Amino acid sequence: MTRPSGPQTGPTDSASVKAPGKRYDVVVIGAGAAGLMCAATAGYRGRRVLVVDHANKAGKKILMSGGGRCNFTNLNSTPANFLSDNPAFCISALKRYTPQDFLDLVDRHGVEYEEKAPGQLFCRDSAKDLLDVLLTECDWAGADIRLNTSVQSVEKGKDGGYRLATSAGALTCESLVVATGGLSIPTMGATGFGYELARQFGLDVLPTRAGLVPFTLPPELKTHLAPLSGVSCEVAASCRGQRFREPMLVTHRGLSGPAMLQISSFWQPGDALKINLLPTETLPDALHTLKRERPQATLASYLNQRLPKRFAQAFNELQGWHGPMQAYRNPELDEIAYTLAEWTLKPAGTEGYRTAEVTLGGVDTRQLSSKTMAALDHPGLYFIGEVVDVTGHLGGHNFQWAWASGVAAGQVA
Repeated sequence: MTRPSGPQTGPTDSASVKAPGKRYDVVVIGAGAAGLMCAATAGYRGRRVLVVDHANKAGKKILMSGGGRCNFTNLNSTPANFLSDNPAFCISALKRYTPQDFLDLVDRHGVEYEEKAPGQLFCRDSAKDLLDVLLTECDWAGADIRLNTSVQSVEKGKDGGYRLATSAGALTCESLVVATGGLSIPTMGATGFGYELARQFGLDVLPTRAGLVPFTLPPELKTHLAPLSGVSCEVAASCRGQRFREPMLVTHRGLSGPAMLQISSFWQPGDALKINLLPTETLPDALHTLKRERPQATLASYLNQRLPKRFAQAFNELQGWHGPMQAYRNPELDEIAYTLAEWTLKPAGTEGYRTAEVTLGGVDTRQLSSKTMAALDHPGLYFIGEVVDVTGHLGGHNFQWAWASGVAAGQVA
């Protein structure tokens, strides 16, 4: 398809949809990462595409992610980096649209990026650069974007396809793509509309909950740790057979940082977390060696050298460890080593959807085609991105799912 000359038109507001009952080949509900990717892909096939979104700006989650620089993919992304009740579902889409495929797109647009952690790619300057790539692709592909446009109802057309009642009038389409996202960060407009739509058409929706989310702590522990807000240290966090070795951040409400966000996707209410505060140390051997070689040394001084001092002091006080190493019997040192390697705590809960990066659960993938994202019992109806029961680990994997699932639907819708 020939790329139009002149400046990019960009998304417009709802007043642009003038003709009631205006027909499109494809209507995409949701102008986020998956929806925009799908729209551009379908548009390049010559399909007449419209994206509608109730927000006043496209790609809001793109703009705020990664501290405003968007961790847009992970070079090491594989199906093993995703959670789903149907783990094999994501394999097809991820295999057919890889991180390198998206990186090639970014390179074609000249966006500068950097690898902040192994495999994790971020925009060097601003997430706006990445959003501009998607909006430009939609423009070049001839896909129209209408913002400030809410969808009030959807029904099957009498002659096939779908009919939408929107705040801008009626629309009809042959293919309807639901890219409405999850429930995370409601202040940015997140709603459960996609789940409601799935249920309307008889699809099961698996229970949803906040994922990649900070933990809150019981009052006593919170009181003890809250003064350390802002202190970070590398730990290994474990729960339900999963383990992540990454930084942990103390906040005024509880525990956050990559290690906590990662493990939160596996944690269930009532579960205990096990946190190895010294994952690089060989415990209890290190403590026995210290007692033997420096009997007058204290646990406080040992921890001060290996943890941020404020955290070391607070933790030492929390445990009531006093006196020199020689004052501890060997079984007591073993107990201390166990506490440091498996500090066990029960979170009070999480901060919930308010700060969660993703929503776990969603549309049951057993009722979708893994190749096209189409609902098996409803021709022309597709579900992509976060609304589907596929959730990635922290580090760019969720955006890779958005690109891959968006392309999978866009190639056939």
